[in-house]
Amino acid sequence: MLLALAACASPALAVDGYYQTKTPYAPQQDPATYAAPPDGFQPIYTQLVARHGSRGLTGMKGDAALHAMWQQAAAQDALTPLGRELGPDILALMRANALLGHGVAGIETPGYGNLSQTGIEEHRQLAARLLARLPALFAQVGQDAATAPRQLIIIHSGVDRARDSSRFFTQSLLEQAPALAPLLTLPPAPAPYPQGRPPGVPPVRQPDGVNRFLLYAHKLAPQTDLVADRADPYDATYGASQAYQRYLRTKQLHALMDAPAKEPEAAAHARHVLERLFAPAFLARFERGASYADTGSYTFTSADGKLTRTMTGSGKSVIRSRNAAATKLYELYAIAAGMRHEVPADFSRYMPADDARYYAAVADHEDFYAKGPATVESKGVTWRFALALREDFFKEVDALASGDLRHAAKLRFTHAEMLIPLASAMGLPGAQTPLPATTPYSHAGNPWRGAQVSPLAANLQWDVYRNGEGRLIVRQLYNEKETPFQAACEGARIAPGSVFYDYAGLQACYGHVALR
Repeated sequence: MLLALAACASPALAVDGYYQTKTPYAPQQDPATYAAPPDGFQPIYTQLVARHGSRGLTGMKGDAALHAMWQQAAAQDALTPLGRELGPDILALMRANALLGHGVAGIETPGYGNLSQTGIEEHRQLAARLLARLPALFAQVGQDAATAPRQLIIIHSGVDRARDSSRFFTQSLLEQAPALAPLLTLPPAPAPYPQGRPPGVPPVRQPDGVNRFLLYAHKLAPQTDLVADRADPYDATYGASQAYQRYLRTKQLHALMDAPAKEPEAAAHARHVLERLFAPAFLARFERGASYADTGSYTFTSADGKLTRTMTGSGKSVIRSRNAAATKLYELYAIAAGMRHEVPADFSRYMPADDARYYAAVADHEDFYAKGPATVESKGVTWRFALALREDFFKEVDALASGDLRHAAKLRFTHAEMLIPLASAMGLPGAQTPLPATTPYSHAGNPWRGAQVSPLAANLQWDVYRNGEGRLIVRQLYNEKETPFQAACEGARIAPGSVFYDYAGLQACYGHVALR
């Protein structure tokens, strides 16, 4: 039954529309081309960390600001024929986001930030391909469920779209392999946090299955996650998270991220995008201080009439320049790529390919410094908080090496803000090299691409095999492509060019020491 899934579970590779980290997911290798394990080795375990699937906008912000700009232009008869179509399409996108998830079993609270149907299917198919890749492992685990049960550990960040991704993933697992149902385990969340509470103030209890220290470490907060005990196993993670959040506020980072907007190319692309939609005289109002904010209220009702939502803007998202307006439009174009089931509008009409390529490059520039390898001088501040997640991968295999086979799989669900740093911490190809602060990131000279490092539903997987002598070997899949470990691990390959690595060698080349 599991083998039959392979033919139906591989979506076609997505066409590159320059969506950057909003690129809908596609596996990067045909499963039929995966290398067979060496003779005598059998799969005994697999583990995964995956970004949530394709989603809607996280809140009504730039979409409402851009719609306010369009409304003002419409009132002044300052729209081109194509521009007149933009407003209704923005409104359709806003409506889809406000109602996103309504009527979908498994989505608890409809609205902005939820998974789209594309995102749901990405995780369902990812699960189906996992089963198809390791049929012997899961068949054995299912057969032994009653007599020698092993656990399939499920954890997530606690954020709705990561939690829901885990649910749709596991739902797909159980549809194909129902014998696994009693093995699914949501472990208790790390507790008690925050530490150092006033007397009588209880800890903030997280639901079972949540681990913010592993899967939301980029945003650990004192009110929920404070670590005051230096001996706590998450002390270093909490400290690295606070250092990262301070880094995000530094003038040095903002100077790096703001650099593209000061180049003549920015003005040229903004003009090319916007003058297809708005009259030049209307756009000239920016030079006289015009601005447009998300201050309106919008009421949307679902097609079945069962849900009505009124959304009111905060006024905090403000468009003050041509470049800001074109960038907001690019963001709508990118998010719409993963909402094709919910939004009939074609936003590619408003974002020519050359301009989409430019804005994707700018987004890559920003993410390289804010989430990726960043600068040599930043000393890994953008990824050190992900070291605990890297260590968690090793600890799982350490248990196998010691003879503890209680876990058959560990499945983790998180966000781009964790997947991108993990790629740096792992030293994955194209994701690991920082730049001197004096050398600007550029698409022409740097291989780092958000669409490859962390598309929607991006994932890192380790398959573990064992032979009769107890030797463990590991294959790494990154977005389902057999991927080498960091360059320092070359000597850990079981043979030159092999995709399988000796686990003891991996421990050595990453400096991991197993706890006894």
